[in-house]
Amino acid sequence: MDLEMLRTAVLGIVQGLTEFLPVSSSGHLEIAKFLLGEEAVGEESLILTVILHFATALSTLFVFRADIWKILKELFQKPWNEGQEFTLRIIVSMIPAGVIGFMFEPVFESLFSQRIGFVGFMLLITAALLFIADRPHDRVRSLNRWDAVWIGCAQAVALLPGISRSGSTLATSLYLGIDRYKAARFSFLMVVPLILGKVCYEILLGDALTTSASTGALVIGFGTAFISGVLACRWMIRLVMKSQLKYFGFYCLAVGVFAIILSIVARG
Repeated sequence: MDLEMLRTAVLGIVQGLTEFLPVSSSGHLEIAKFLLGEEAVGEESLILTVILHFATALSTLFVFRADIWKILKELFQKPWNEGQEFTLRIIVSMIPAGVIGFMFEPVFESLFSQRIGFVGFMLLITAALLFIADRPHDRVRSLNRWDAVWIGCAQAVALLPGISRSGSTLATSLYLGIDRYKAARFSFLMVVPLILGKVCYEILLGDALTTSASTGALVIGFGTAFISGVLACRWMIRLVMKSQLKYFGFYCLAVGVFAIILSIVARG
């Protein structure tokens, strides 16, 4: 395996694991690219990012295939049912991130240029969210439409590199008193339409297809991201049910401090 394929395999594993574990996939990818010497704004990085995110979206669909199939069967049935209500909540949750991402896309893109000091500070915020979320809550209830709005706002904040999307949405859900399994299922499924939409945009209207990249490296990246994504998603569901998010909080705290120190050393 040559150096390019090895780097792609590492990035695929990092993406697959950190997409579901509440430790910020975007933040870890920026740190990994910095350490591996991979230019985050390089041409090859665009198509690679698209491929890795597509792989993790498919891993989500694979893990929740039974739930998704049930939702699809209910989607066009009458009267109004659970599948239709869940779909509506997903759509509602997408609005904040979609609007903010569209309006401030250049600002967010500028943050994805190996600014690992900034990533480090955001990881510290993620750690704080996880510590708060892991506290026991007396209320346990189902998710409603207003909950979907608040969780969608948390997802919008996670557009910042270093803020964990799954961490922020899970923390918000648990703080609101949502049932743990339902919180995990909603948190993981709500991002799939956004990822697939972003992939389609980059392929159809963006520059993804005009960039050059090794086919073998992309296949390896896709495979490692998909497999690690499936494993991480299943593991994360079990951890959420056992209320063990604080350990990821300690991890984010350590990585955040490491990134800040690394940024200071690099500047020196």
